[in-house]
Amino acid sequence: MIRRLVRLTLLGTLLVLVPALPAQEAGNAAVDRVHGRPQEMIDRVVANQRKNEQALDLYERIERVEVRKTGRDALPAGVKISRVIPAGTGTGKIPVGPDGKAADAEAYRAELEKVVKALTWAAEDGRAQREAYEKIAKKRKDKEELIDATRRAFVYTFEGEERRGEALLHKYRIEPNPLFKPASRVQAIFTKVRGHVWIDEVSRQLARVEGDITDDFSVGLFLGKIYKGSHFMQERYEIAPGVWLPTFSQYDFDGRKLFSSFAIHERTFYSKYRLIGPPKEALVALRSELSKAGSAVSDP
Repeated sequence: MIRRLVRLTLLGTLLVLVPALPAQEAGNAAVDRVHGRPQEMIDRVVANQRKNEQALDLYERIERVEVRKTGRDALPAGVKISRVIPAGTGTGKIPVGPDGKAADAEAYRAELEKVVKALTWAAEDGRAQREAYEKIAKKRKDKEELIDATRRAFVYTFEGEERRGEALLHKYRIEPNPLFKPASRVQAIFTKVRGHVWIDEVSRQLARVEGDITDDFSVGLFLGKIYKGSHFMQERYEIAPGVWLPTFSQYDFDGRKLFSSFAIHERTFYSKYRLIGPPKEALVALRSELSKAGSAVSDP
C-alpha cells in the first residue's frame, strides 16, 4: 500500500509535472537570449507533456523492474520483467523472460486472455464503463490542475546547454518558489523538492528530470512518511514522431508506515514500445495474436 502511495503521490505528479517552466523566469536575460519568448516555450512543453501522458494509454511496452535493498547496491536483489498492455480502464501486466518473450506458453496465453477480457469489458458502452472512464477523466483533470500549479510552485534557473547524442538539451535548476501557497496536500510536495530538468531544445519536450526531497513529508492521510534525502530521476526519449515516453526511471525512497520503516529502491527500464491503440483497436490486435498462437499449437 505504501509503495502505491509513494508512486501516486510523488512519481505520479512530480515526474509528470515538473517541466512546466514558471512565468517568474520571463525577465531572466539568459532565458530570453536562449529561448526567445519564454511563455511560448512554457506552453509548448506543457502541451507536449499532456499529449505524452495520454499516449501512455495507447502504447504497450516491456518493463524491466530491478529491486535493490539500498540505492548503493550495484546488483539488484530481484528482477521482474513484464509486457505492459493498456487495457482501457486499467493496465495488464504479463510476465516474460529477459528476451521479452513468453517463458511458459500456456501461462502466457492465460494472462493474455485476461487482458483481452478486460479490454472487451472496457470497449463496451455501459453504465459501469462510463463511471470507470469518468474516474479516469477526473484523475487526468487533477493532473492538469497540478501542472498549472507548477507555474507558481517553482523557480527555474537556466544553467546551460548539454548534448545527449545529437540532441541539444537546456538544463534548468528547480527550487521551490517562496511565494507559492499550496492549495492542497499534494501541491505541498512542491515545496520540498530541488533538482534539475532538461528540455530538448528543438522539440520542447522533457528529456530528463532529477530531484531530491529536501524535507520529510507525509503521504496517505498521514499514514506514511517519505524521508528527507529520497531521490528520483527519469529519462525520456522520442519513441514515435512527437511522442516522448520514459526509457528509464529510478527512485530511492526511505520512510515509514505507521511505526515501521520501509525502503523503495527500484530502477525501471522501458523498451519495445508499440502502438496498440484504444480498447477496440487493441482487441483486434490481441485476438489476432491469440488466434495465431492457437494455430501454431494445433499445427502438426
